[in-house]
Amino acid sequence: MCHNVTMPSVNLRQLRDTRRLKAWLRAGSTVELRERDRVIARIVPEKTEETPGEWPDFEARAREILGDRILPNVVLEDRGRY
Repeated sequence: MCHNVTMPSVNLRQLRDTRRLKAWLRAGSTVELRERDRVIARIVPEKTEETPGEWPDFEARAREILGDRILPNVVLEDRGRY
């Protein structure tokens, strides 16, 4: 008999304790439903769509660091040699 130790599991009697089950599902973990040490089902939490984060303003950062200096684009200049 082998089962995954990191995955929370409940048996049919313990399924009545919905507070603990809800806490596990809100935390994003899959819960095994067991009957006599046999897995009969897995309860999987609903995936929520995450909104993508805002990109930083790279131009403003460059202006803050470099000021008004214009750096040569070495990559474009070196491409002509090859």
